[in-house]
Amino acid sequence: MKITWPITMAHIERRERRGKNGQVLRSYRVRWRGPDGKERNKSFKRKVDADRFAATVSADLVRGQYIDPDAGKILFETYAKKWLAAQTFEEGTHVAVELRFRLHAFPVLGRLNLNDIQPSTIQSWLRTLSDLAPSYRQIIFANVSTVFSAAVDDSLILANPCRARSVRRPKRGHHKVVPWPRERVLAVRDELPARFQLMVWLGAGLGLRQGEIFGLSPDDIDLERGEVRVRRQVKLLGNKQMFGLPKGRKVREVPLPDAVLEAINAHMTAYPPIDVTLPWEKSDGKPTTVTLILYSREKKALARNYINTFIWKPALKRAGVPATRENGSHALRHFYASTALHEGESIKALSEYLGHADPGFTLRTYTHLVEGSAERTKRAVDAVFGHETPDLPADEAIEAEGQPLEDALEINEEDDDDA
Repeated sequence: MKITWPITMAHIERRERRGKNGQVLRSYRVRWRGPDGKERNKSFKRKVDADRFAATVSADLVRGQYIDPDAGKILFETYAKKWLAAQTFEEGTHVAVELRFRLHAFPVLGRLNLNDIQPSTIQSWLRTLSDLAPSYRQIIFANVSTVFSAAVDDSLILANPCRARSVRRPKRGHHKVVPWPRERVLAVRDELPARFQLMVWLGAGLGLRQGEIFGLSPDDIDLERGEVRVRRQVKLLGNKQMFGLPKGRKVREVPLPDAVLEAINAHMTAYPPIDVTLPWEKSDGKPTTVTLILYSREKKALARNYINTFIWKPALKRAGVPATRENGSHALRHFYASTALHEGESIKALSEYLGHADPGFTLRTYTHLVEGSAERTKRAVDAVFGHETPDLPADEAIEAEGQPLEDALEINEEDDDDA
């Protein structure tokens, strides 16, 4: 007669068999039906382990949190590739994520089943990434964690091991941006070949990213409004160039200083803009023709690798600047940001000019460059009163004689509340 039991309960069967020496060998099989109605079972040598497993399965069925123990028997590499293939990333992002998995996740996690990867496994894997830059470790960890979150949503595993409290997540480095001084900006500009010097004007004077500099067109300049519309970049996917929207797909307007406009006009007089055709957004995207201000001697769009290796780094060397990562062309954006903040521009406005997704990121990046509010307040008050010392009433002046001004004058801070 077939035994039946409620779907929300697991049933334990005691089993016995004779060993070769006649010894009685006992085992315990837990049997249950999943939400799909299929019968499943798992055997244990000890009854205490069978009891614990049966209780867990029964409780999960009651709470609606049941996960088939066999569902997670899929290799992390197999599932990660399947997950990546289903994403709607831009082509460049897809390539970057695949590269991170292949180089930094699959060698350790790839041949393990999803349900065999525990928080301790993740912590051990993170140690293999210790030589990478902090920000890069964060990105890799986030990508791997997203795969596990998808596995949870697909009911393959019960929990994401990357989110366990015992896992010490990679932290972003606290490297502070140190802007170039004006003299360095000008020195590097002057050491660049004449046809590439405009890169410095566009980076330090408009805060454009390198790809946005390469993709700038005369059609993006609005003389009436005195601004530049940043609406494309030249992207590189492998060895394939293409046009695309700016980072974060954020089209923006940037104020155009007169000095930068004069530099653009002088450059276009010496090197007239040309039409360049590249695919849009994808390597096989729609061919798009744009009139570019900057281009190579071969009349092609500037290539990042060529410019960085054969143009930018030699100019740094001639200017006496170390050719480090911090001194890449991105340093021009930092100079732009520091100049704007020094002149009192708001973080919100600067964030829009730089094309950041969140003003909070701008603040975290450049907060140490923002002049303290206390200094601004003191300067504002000094400007109003002309650095004059306030006259004290006669009876208070006698008492205050010989005392510091802040001790002689009592200020009730509560009087300034707006409540």
